[in-house]
Amino acid sequence: QVQLVESGGGLVQAGESLRLSCAASGRTFSSLTMGWFRQAPGKEREFVAAHAWYRGNTAYADSVKGRFTISRDNAKNTVYLRMNSLKPEDTAVYYCAARDGTNWSGSAYDYGYWGQGTQVTVSS
Repeated sequence: QVQLVESGGGLVQAGESLRLSCAASGRTFSSLTMGWFRQAPGKEREFVAAHAWYRGNTAYADSVKGRFTISRDNAKNTVYLRMNSLKPEDTAVYYCAARDGTNWSGSAYDYGYWGQGTQVTVSS
């Protein structure tokens, strides 16, 4: 089993930055592919970014490309999501997820482990 705990959410103004963290435990973190998803009220959960453990490939949703950066520190068992130039439409609950596959995936169905989520609210 993998336990994931997110932190770092909050209320910011448009244009500001936040860094989310997700601490993992219960498995060898370096062999997990990590992802970030988000869900806004009334909308489906959507892919934000992923970081594959194999070769360290990363991927981003078009809506966040160039503004968000996913990174990981295997020594700290933690994955991060740096969010710059935040927009009101980035407002959502952000979830950290993990999967055993070697490659990243943009589908929530491919991730077997989830955190509880952290709220990000961007005011205009």
